[in-house]
Amino acid sequence: MDITWYGHSCFRVVERGYATVVTDPFDASLGYEPLRLKADIVTISHDAPGHSHLAAVKGATHVIQGPGEYEIGEVFIIGVATYDQAREVPRRNVVYVLDYNALTVAHLGDLDHVPSQSMIDALGPVDIALVPVGGGSGLSSGQAAEVISLLEPSIVIPMHFQTPALRGLNLDPVDRFLKEMGINSVETQAMLRVAPGVLPEQTQVVLLDYQH
Repeated sequence: MDITWYGHSCFRVVERGYATVVTDPFDASLGYEPLRLKADIVTISHDAPGHSHLAAVKGATHVIQGPGEYEIGEVFIIGVATYDQAREVPRRNVVYVLDYNALTVAHLGDLDHVPSQSMIDALGPVDIALVPVGGGSGLSSGQAAEVISLLEPSIVIPMHFQTPALRGLNLDPVDRFLKEMGINSVETQAMLRVAPGVLPEQTQVVLLDYQH
């Protein structure tokens, strides 16, 4: 399986023999290079220009924008709605778990609070978690660390944090999250390539470079 990050909350997940998935495609307002992606499936965590710019993805035959269970191109997808009841007007976000039979990937979208144990249970086992860590409309670094301790994934890929390219949002840099996780430094990589059966025993943070 190959996982590539394009900035903010947008990833492409590719596994041979399965449908290709793109998550939360963004528009040009965020400052990143315009997306020109191809995929079979697009998942949308919530309706916002930085998360739902469908024109950036060509070839998608299925767009998933809400909770439920879906099976497309051999990929089984569970969408679970989350609401932060502490907000005056609770905002809906959808967390998606992509099940590739031997590997599961959870995209937390703009999750902005530590969820209940019942919601964690609804997601099922998670091998790879794509986690917002920069605050703003998503988890703070401390909240992200707490959610990771509940999910217990093998691999964590941070997303939704401040980068040199990002404009219009005031998010925390990823360093704050790394410090929260007790990590002094980590080398970035262009892509995560992982195979079933070779996952780390202890949770490992993988920091990706956003691709153009």
